[in-house]
Amino acid sequence: MLKARILICDDEEGIRRYLQKLLQAKEYEVETFADGASLLARLEGGTDGDADMLLQDVRMPDMDGIEVLKRAKKLRPNLPVMVMTAFGTIDSAVDAIKHGAYDYVTKPFPKEKILGVIENALELDLLMKENRVLKEELNRTDTPDNIIFTSEKFRAVYELTLQVAASDANILVLGESGTGKELIAGAVHYNSSRRGKRFLSINCAVLSDTLLESQLFGHVRGAFTGAITTQKGLLEEADGGTLFLDEIGDVSAAVQAKLLRVIQERSFIPVGATKSKSVDIRFVAATNKELEKEVQEGRFREDLYYRLNVITIDLPPLRERPEDIEPLADHFMKKYSRRIRKEIKGFAPEALQLMHGYRWPGNVRELENVMERAVILTRGDVITAEVLPIRQREPAAPAADNRLISLEHIEREHIERVLRQTGFHKSRSAEILGISRKTLDRKIAEYGFAIPGQSGSSAGDPDA
Repeated sequence: MLKARILICDDEEGIRRYLQKLLQAKEYEVETFADGASLLARLEGGTDGDADMLLQDVRMPDMDGIEVLKRAKKLRPNLPVMVMTAFGTIDSAVDAIKHGAYDYVTKPFPKEKILGVIENALELDLLMKENRVLKEELNRTDTPDNIIFTSEKFRAVYELTLQVAASDANILVLGESGTGKELIAGAVHYNSSRRGKRFLSINCAVLSDTLLESQLFGHVRGAFTGAITTQKGLLEEADGGTLFLDEIGDVSAAVQAKLLRVIQERSFIPVGATKSKSVDIRFVAATNKELEKEVQEGRFREDLYYRLNVITIDLPPLRERPEDIEPLADHFMKKYSRRIRKEIKGFAPEALQLMHGYRWPGNVRELENVMERAVILTRGDVITAEVLPIRQREPAAPAADNRLISLEHIEREHIERVLRQTGFHKSRSAEILGISRKTLDRKIAEYGFAIPGQSGSSAGDPDA
């Protein structure tokens, strides 16, 4: 966990030394400045988050302390500032607080008092930072701004999403699990004329028929055992907005029939009620199943399929857009670094190489989970391959590849792939493969791999 960094600005060397020693004993990081000009230069050259608090004398030889305070708060509006002075008056205290100071202490100050004020200020600042982060995450959740991509393949998908959002047509989003179908549904809603109304979603696969029906249609009091109050369903709550039906391919035939009626008649009857309610809803449905095949085999209603599938958006899996792996990983790394207050600068080259060589069967969702774990386990400021839980997973064979091949062939291809991805670094390759260096050398000889810079023995191998 990062320690707080405190800046001290005072023209008295004795005060600077006293505070530096006191704060460093409490494991704070400390920077000291003898005048306002050097402090302001430091603030101008730094970035948000590189300082957690400022202790500043109100009287300095080069410029008025209140002027330094005003300029410091202009540069860093969220930086807590505590003003120190040996000339404590009510007027100067009020003036300092009026211009953004957190608190005001007079010299000489007991160490218990100064430490108590600092701890309180840092705790308050931490709460405010967490609040700002939560607000940012809520904003990102409620809008499509967190759709991260650089690949042309996904750009085409996103441009189609924006194009169809302007219409009021129902949309079917297809794609493997974890490809971001709900994000696309959100992008449709927030770029449509319905964005002022609610965007609601439900995962149809995790609920029983009875519970799914109750959640969608709502119920009246006494409709079934346990229905002690009347409850609105998502259809009523989403009136005027968008309802996202995730995993629509898992809905039973009975619920399919009821959904079809809602789409056709723009009305529904809550469970246990006798009167219908009118609604105006745009439906976005998603599935990782081959819905056309489900229709052909009688498991999904053809009329509902065509009602939902006015426009299709097909999301490519992450392995088909490798250009997006690094920006997505960076996005998730920053997200979880902020959440647990760790400072991580980026990825080691071997970590990036490993991520690019992996097939990501769980797609973007798996990448996010991997990044969360990596941020938690990383000890330094760079994520390395050692904290990524993907190095020993076998890449999946392409779905269209139905060849029957020997285990020896698979082993040979996999070892060669790992060697190439690590730049023929034997120790790293052995670690990724989960075998000893001696076993790897034997396999290299057995399969006749040509190792760059090595001719017949390990003598010329810098990794030997």
